[in-house]
Amino acid sequence: MTNKFQNPSSKQKKMQELLADSEHPRQEKTLVLIKPDAVKRGLVGEILKRFENRGLKIIGLKLVHGNKKDFDRHYPRSKEWIANLGKRTIETYKKYDYSLKNDFGSENPFKIGKIFRNWLIDFMASGPIAKVLIEGVHAVDVVRKITGDTQPHFALTGTIRGDFSVDSAGSANKDKRAVHNLIHASGNKEEARNEIMLWFEPDEVCDYKRAEESI
Repeated sequence: MTNKFQNPSSKQKKMQELLADSEHPRQEKTLVLIKPDAVKRGLVGEILKRFENRGLKIIGLKLVHGNKKDFDRHYPRSKEWIANLGKRTIETYKKYDYSLKNDFGSENPFKIGKIFRNWLIDFMASGPIAKVLIEGVHAVDVVRKITGDTQPHFALTGTIRGDFSVDSAGSANKDKRAVHNLIHASGNKEEARNEIMLWFEPDEVCDYKRAEESI
């Protein structure tokens, strides 16, 4: 993957114009990364179909093989975000009565989160991903609803994760790897804006109307 910041002033100005606060809910944009497990299982088409069938518009799409530096920039480094990763793992371990000390040597959420973040970066850089820019009515929330719970074994049937994965943090941690949950989807508008700026160039974004927009 090329350096996204070779000409930051030019790129940022154009992308900021593209990502300016929308005047209508249908102009909201979000980022999806279809992860290596989904790409290798041939699920890219099925995943894109789920979004398009719902009425969302794909305005950017490309298969890329990012490196660890790309994903280190992608995933937040804040203590709060990393600790939340650890907290979710701790919740899973308590639910199924697993030993944190045996698997992590610690019960500290931040220390556990750092380990998990490294596994996540390793996994995301292990193969090609599909980067997808999606536009549509309340795109951030709708995409996350279609995608399902980040823990696939909790995801409802009918969601992408609920239909195509049964992995869990408990299982992944025992194997010392990231959860294979098929997709990353931006969590809120601010996160979406930052992630789109990281992954897309202005000339990779297409402006067009879906048929139903003219009805």
